[in-house]
Amino acid sequence: MCRSIKTLRPPAIPDEATDEEIRAAALQYVRKVSGFRAPAAHNREVFDQAVEAIAEATAELLGGLEVRGAAQRA
Repeated sequence: MCRSIKTLRPPAIPDEATDEEIRAAALQYVRKVSGFRAPAAHNREVFDQAVEAIAEATAELLGGLEVRGAAQRA
């Protein structure tokens, strides 16, 4: 897997991941899987759709995870 994608859940980060952090991780994933750092114009739409779909799935995943001990931090 892409080593530049950081863990986005506590305790790896102190608070919830931001939308920007989630989108950055999704972009890195799509770049890794597609093999394109920046797609050609004819692939831009599908590339961007993939980033958005993965960002949404990531936000859903993070929102549904139960991290034991996280509630005791506050």
